[in-house]
Amino acid sequence: MRLSSLESAISLYLNYKIIKEILFRFVEDVLIYNKGMKKQVLIIHGGETFASYDEYMRYLKNYEFTEEGFKKTNTRMWKDKLGDTLGKNFEVIKPLMPNSRNAKYGEWKMWLEKMTPFLNENIVIIGHSLGGVFLAKYLSENKFPLKISQLHIVAAPFDDEKEYLGEFKITKNLSSFQKQVSSIFLYFSKDDPYDLFADLEKYAKALPNAKKVIFEDRGHFIAEEFPEIIENIKKAL
Repeated sequence: MRLSSLESAISLYLNYKIIKEILFRFVEDVLIYNKGMKKQVLIIHGGETFASYDEYMRYLKNYEFTEEGFKKTNTRMWKDKLGDTLGKNFEVIKPLMPNSRNAKYGEWKMWLEKMTPFLNENIVIIGHSLGGVFLAKYLSENKFPLKISQLHIVAAPFDDEKEYLGEFKITKNLSSFQKQVSSIFLYFSKDDPYDLFADLEKYAKALPNAKKVIFEDRGHFIAEEFPEIIENIKKAL
């Protein structure tokens, strides 16, 4: 039976999509093979900061779990599944930063620097929430010993206008940060419950070469899936 011109066009398009995916996987494998190592992706998670230990203790005392919130403690977020989602050519490193419920910049800085001997050139780094502003501050004040091919800032505060940042507050311009990273991505959602969407423009102004990725309904990016960041990370190969 002869196919109609529309059916033929659809068939050609589907074959094209399949062939494109096969070629992409092949090129990906060849690039990794030639380099002799997997592409590393380092994730710095979020946390909370407090002006004093007493304030931190009041937070713990007054904190109340909701049933929905308690159930979410066992949910695998996009960060937890990143290794599986990216595939065999990537090595995802997701360290637990010190005392994330009462984070101190000096402790996080020390912890990051202890990791760097085990990291590779052209690494991809992701900073979510407090992790994002931590990386921005660190790279504005320090020379990272390796080339950074991509840095992804996800729903990060820029200053302490909305929440207390303490030692995490950025005190220098971000020109040094920008010089150390080949590609910078900024992910923010208009419905962020911490009202951080306005911070996107602050980062964009300080990092004029960064690419803005804007969403309407991703909140604080604590969902199970984040396909857009996956797509951008794969461009680093």
